[in-house]
Amino acid sequence: MNTLSYGLLSMLVRKPCTGYELTKLLRLFWQAKHSQIYPLLAMLERENLVTFELIGQTGKPDKKLYTITESGEGALRSWILEAPATENLERDEFLIKVYAVGLIGKAEAMQLFQERSEALQERLHRLEAEMELMNMDEVRVTDYASKQFGRFLLYRRKVGLLKEELSWIDWATPLIGRV
Repeated sequence: MNTLSYGLLSMLVRKPCTGYELTKLLRLFWQAKHSQIYPLLAMLERENLVTFELIGQTGKPDKKLYTITESGEGALRSWILEAPATENLERDEFLIKVYAVGLIGKAEAMQLFQERSEALQERLHRLEAEMELMNMDEVRVTDYASKQFGRFLLYRRKVGLLKEELSWIDWATPLIGRV
């Protein structure tokens, strides 16, 4: 099994999901396409790590609602106890562009940073709104026993990283200079 397979199992620990929902949830820490996810879900089902229930829909194809099995939870638990891989911690096209930013004009560089800032701010607002919804649950998300606890930790980390990058952009843009 690859890391993405365990990512799918991690999402299913919280609640049953469709493949579409899993794709959206995984965006928090992993970029994966439907073409990657659906074959892995089929493999996980063959390995008895997940099951699915067909949900009928009017005017659309039936959808599959996936649930992690006891075996799936066991496999995930064992994997969590293994030391995580440390290579490829970052892979960001923007940072590659920044590395060679001196090749473009100041106006283009400012636009590059402005677009990144806008995208980060949009993502920050979305994550903060989702964290507010998490806090509305009956069980406090900061309670280790909450099914939301791991998700809350991950969201809090992402919010911190986004704020830090926005702060870095505020620091870097004056160095580019006014156009």
